[in-house]
Amino acid sequence: MELTTVKLVTIIAEAVLEERILHDLRQLGARGYTIGTVQGEGTRGVHASEWEGKSLRIETLVPPEVAEKILQHLAAVYFPHFAVVAYVMDVQVVRGAKFGV
Repeated sequence: MELTTVKLVTIIAEAVLEERILHDLRQLGARGYTIGTVQGEGTRGVHASEWEGKSLRIETLVPPEVAEKILQHLAAVYFPHFAVVAYVMDVQVVRGAKFGV
Protein backbone atom coordinates (compact mmCIF):
# COMPACT_ATOMS: atom_id res chain seq x y z
CA MET A 1 0.00 0.00 0.00
CA GLU A 2 1.39 3.38 -1.00
CA LEU A 3 0.98 6.31 1.39
CA THR A 4 1.19 9.95 0.36
CA THR A 5 1.93 12.82 2.75
CA VAL A 6 -0.55 15.71 2.66
CA LYS A 7 -1.43 18.54 5.04
CA LEU A 8 -4.36 18.32 7.44
CA VAL A 9 -5.59 21.88 7.96
CA THR A 10 -7.85 22.25 11.00
CA ILE A 11 -9.86 25.42 11.55
CA ILE A 12 -11.80 26.18 14.72
CA ALA A 13 -14.23 29.02 14.03
CA GLU A 14 -17.43 30.70 15.06
CA ALA A 15 -20.43 28.87 13.57
CA VAL A 16 -21.63 32.04 11.82
CA LEU A 17 -18.57 31.83 9.54
CA GLU A 18 -19.36 28.36 8.18
CA GLU A 19 -20.55 29.27 4.67
CA ARG A 20 -17.89 31.95 4.18
CA ILE A 21 -15.02 29.70 5.19
CA LEU A 22 -16.29 26.74 3.14
CA HIS A 23 -16.58 28.98 0.08
CA ASP A 24 -13.04 30.24 0.66
CA LEU A 25 -11.67 26.71 1.06
CA ARG A 26 -13.13 25.68 -2.29
CA GLN A 27 -11.78 28.80 -3.99
CA LEU A 28 -8.32 28.18 -2.53
CA GLY A 29 -8.13 24.62 -3.85
CA ALA A 30 -9.56 22.29 -1.19
CA ARG A 31 -11.46 19.39 -2.76
CA GLY A 32 -13.44 18.47 0.33
CA TYR A 33 -13.83 19.00 4.05
CA THR A 34 -15.29 17.59 7.25
CA ILE A 35 -17.22 19.68 9.76
CA GLY A 36 -18.13 19.03 13.38
CA THR A 37 -19.39 21.13 16.27
CA VAL A 38 -17.02 21.62 19.16
CA GLN A 39 -16.80 23.44 22.45
CA GLY A 40 -13.92 24.57 24.55
CA GLU A 41 -12.27 27.46 26.26
CA GLY A 42 -9.50 29.71 25.05
CA THR A 43 -7.64 32.86 25.94
CA ARG A 44 -10.38 35.22 24.74
CA GLY A 45 -13.04 34.16 27.26
CA VAL A 46 -16.72 34.17 26.23
CA HIS A 47 -17.32 34.54 22.51
CA ALA A 48 -20.43 36.04 20.93
CA SER A 49 -20.92 32.72 19.15
CA GLU A 50 -21.58 31.01 22.49
CA TRP A 51 -24.99 32.68 22.47
CA GLU A 52 -25.61 31.46 18.91
CA GLY A 53 -24.26 27.93 19.32
CA LYS A 54 -21.05 25.97 19.49
CA SER A 55 -17.98 26.57 17.39
CA LEU A 56 -17.08 24.54 14.31
CA ARG A 57 -14.06 22.39 13.57
CA ILE A 58 -13.44 22.29 9.82
CA GLU A 59 -10.80 19.87 8.53
CA THR A 60 -9.46 19.52 5.02
CA LEU A 61 -6.69 17.39 3.49
CA VAL A 62 -4.71 19.32 0.89
CA PRO A 63 -1.31 19.57 -0.80
CA PRO A 64 1.27 21.78 0.98
CA GLU A 65 0.84 24.75 -1.36
CA VAL A 66 -2.93 24.80 -0.79
CA ALA A 67 -2.43 24.59 2.99
CA GLU A 68 -0.17 27.64 2.82
CA LYS A 69 -2.76 29.60 0.81
CA ILE A 70 -5.49 28.67 3.29
CA LEU A 71 -3.44 29.75 6.33
CA GLN A 72 -2.42 33.04 4.70
CA HIS A 73 -6.03 33.77 3.78
CA LEU A 74 -7.35 32.98 7.26
CA ALA A 75 -4.65 35.16 8.85
CA ALA A 76 -5.47 38.11 6.61
CA VAL A 77 -9.27 37.91 6.51
CA TYR A 78 -10.49 36.23 9.70
CA PHE A 79 -7.91 36.39 12.49
CA PRO A 80 -8.15 40.17 13.06
CA HIS A 81 -11.96 40.15 13.35
CA PHE A 82 -13.21 36.76 14.52
CA ALA A 83 -12.49 33.98 17.01
CA VAL A 84 -10.65 31.66 14.60
CA VAL A 85 -7.78 29.27 15.25
CA ALA A 86 -6.02 27.24 12.56
CA TYR A 87 -3.26 24.66 12.58
CA VAL A 88 -1.67 22.26 10.14
CA MET A 89 -0.15 18.78 10.47
CA ASP A 90 1.46 16.30 8.11
CA VAL A 91 -0.65 13.17 7.64
CA GLN A 92 -0.34 10.17 5.38
CA VAL A 93 -3.22 9.08 3.19
CA VAL A 94 -4.05 6.27 0.83
CA ARG A 95 -5.15 7.51 -2.63
CA GLY A 96 -3.16 10.74 -2.62
CA ALA A 97 -4.54 11.73 -6.03
CA LYS A 98 -7.94 12.20 -4.40
CA PHE A 99 -6.45 15.10 -2.44
CA GLY A 100 -4.71 16.77 -5.36
CA VAL A 101 -1.28 15.21 -4.87
